[in-house]
Amino acid sequence: MLYYLFTYLDQLFDFPGAGVFKYISFRAAAAAIVSLLIAAIFGKRIISLLQNLQIGESIRDLGLDGQMQKRGTPTMGGFIILASLLIPVLLFAKIDNVYIVLLLITTIWTSMIGFADDYIKVFKKDKEGLKGRFKVVGQVGLGLIVGLTLYFNDYVNVSVKNGTNIDGVAQYTSKHLLVTTVPFLKNNEVDYGILGNYFPDNLAWIPYVLICIFIITAVSNGANITDGIDGLAAGTSAIIGLTLAIFAYLSGNKIFAEYLNIMLIPNSGEVVIFCAAFLGACIGFLWYNAFPAQVFMGDTGSLMLGGVIATLSLILRKEMLIPIFCGIFLVENLSVILQVAYFKYTKRKYGEGKRIFLMSPLHHHYQKKGYHEAKIVTRFWTVGIVLALLSLVTLKLR
Repeated sequence: MLYYLFTYLDQLFDFPGAGVFKYISFRAAAAAIVSLLIAAIFGKRIISLLQNLQIGESIRDLGLDGQMQKRGTPTMGGFIILASLLIPVLLFAKIDNVYIVLLLITTIWTSMIGFADDYIKVFKKDKEGLKGRFKVVGQVGLGLIVGLTLYFNDYVNVSVKNGTNIDGVAQYTSKHLLVTTVPFLKNNEVDYGILGNYFPDNLAWIPYVLICIFIITAVSNGANITDGIDGLAAGTSAIIGLTLAIFAYLSGNKIFAEYLNIMLIPNSGEVVIFCAAFLGACIGFLWYNAFPAQVFMGDTGSLMLGGVIATLSLILRKEMLIPIFCGIFLVENLSVILQVAYFKYTKRKYGEGKRIFLMSPLHHHYQKKGYHEAKIVTRFWTVGIVLALLSLVTLKLR
């Protein structure tokens, strides 16, 4: 909203300083700062409100050190992230941008799914929360919205070189293409239209939408599983958010896209502002969520973090890099899948279930081995930073 206000003032009255709102870098920095301030100023008040409403975490005794001391810690702290993210985006981004609209829908949609789960756990005293099938229905619904928008919306384009040069500068033409980036390959773009060739023309969208549904479901559940110890999910998401912000800035800037020879995505520069607010919201939440946590984000926050990261990856055509920059989420997810599958297999074959890990997800395995959770979180963050750098290296490592 401020973007439109100051643009109007600049055009009509030549208002001093109003022109700075034209720059993505300024608006991104402002969004990050405002996001941090909202979390810092209102975070404590939201925590107090949650305490007054007796919205506390119910802890199952899993035999982990320091676990039972967390009983009663306020949950649903994802509302801190939600407020810190939405307000700066509405203030500083172009809210008529198709990518911003899609990200706002994703944020609210996944938060509603998570809130329903937290509400049932806290107020209905049902530890299972929202039934898994209803979560999946919600995630599939979001996947349909994201996939169909990216497939059919005329404003979702990529720019391709048209073979002409002006003063030595390559010229681009925007086209509605569903291409994505394949890491580590020299010719690193692949067209999803190939998959659609196996379907009738009016159903060619199905394979792409199914891919979107899978990615959104997998990443949102991965973030949800990762949110098991203080600061892990928020810190990991902050690292991923910064990585995606860099990708968004480079992909939306013609000069950098030309220099790096990467896909140029028109209008994706606005996504930088969303990523900056996302980064600020995660770091601001860490102020209260780092060990020892004063508040937990609950599914209200964790499902939203994963859903937003998945949608950002699809918008920026970086979904094939998800196994790298979301490597922490992937490993946490796989540790649960492998643990359950191996336990069922050995129980069926030997009559007694055996385990690969002392406990899953993976962070609980290290807790069982005696590592302090602050050390586990720090080491997971370190791995996350390494994976983020590896993702960025793929821009030139082809």
